[in-house]
Amino acid sequence: MEAAGGEESPEVRGAAAAAEPSFSGSRATSAKPVWASLEEATQMKTEGNAFYREKNIRSAIGRYHRALLVLRGLDSEVLASVKGFGPEIPALTTEQEALLRNTQVDCYNNLAACLLQRQSVDYARVREYSLRVLQWRPGDVKALYRAGVATLELGDAETAKQYLTQACREQPNDANVRKHLQRAEEKLNRELQKEKAMYREMFSSSLKSSSGEGINQTNRAGEGV
Repeated sequence: MEAAGGEESPEVRGAAAAAEPSFSGSRATSAKPVWASLEEATQMKTEGNAFYREKNIRSAIGRYHRALLVLRGLDSEVLASVKGFGPEIPALTTEQEALLRNTQVDCYNNLAACLLQRQSVDYARVREYSLRVLQWRPGDVKALYRAGVATLELGDAETAKQYLTQACREQPNDANVRKHLQRAEEKLNRELQKEKAMYREMFSSSLKSSSGEGINQTNRAGEGV
């Protein structure tokens, strides 16, 4: 996989902004019934899925981003931080709350999948979106796998191994999960061997230094009359 780099595209920045509190999002969503907003977000997600299947990654990212913007205006966690600004919206029913959260989870999961398809992968974003999924759905195998891959590419093999090990427990026959888990273990082993070699060199240098001091002391003792 390619290393992260390059300028972040507008649609990816928009997806990140969808997770931040916004007064305008609350006002815009409150102008229409809750179910209408939820249906709009679900439709955006469905269109995003269609674009993803067609390998139109840019358009897919745009649809998931728009879905998250709509849902932001209904999210109780977001609205709690901006309470008192803009009109209030009715509390969501249990069914509405479940649909909102499931749609958010799907969009973040799919955004992470989209980013992994780009020529220049922003692994930090992949990890961020995957961790958002795991916050709401801790055992999600796809999010665990993508968080593991992204974390490994970002250089943290130990944490990556934890994500990938959990994903492997859930799907032991998944070849991709096993492959990246093996990569994490091999990287950890290389780091361990490198650390051992460094300590051996330090120990060897210390012995040579001590030996040299002993010889000098012996020579000085033989110089006496």
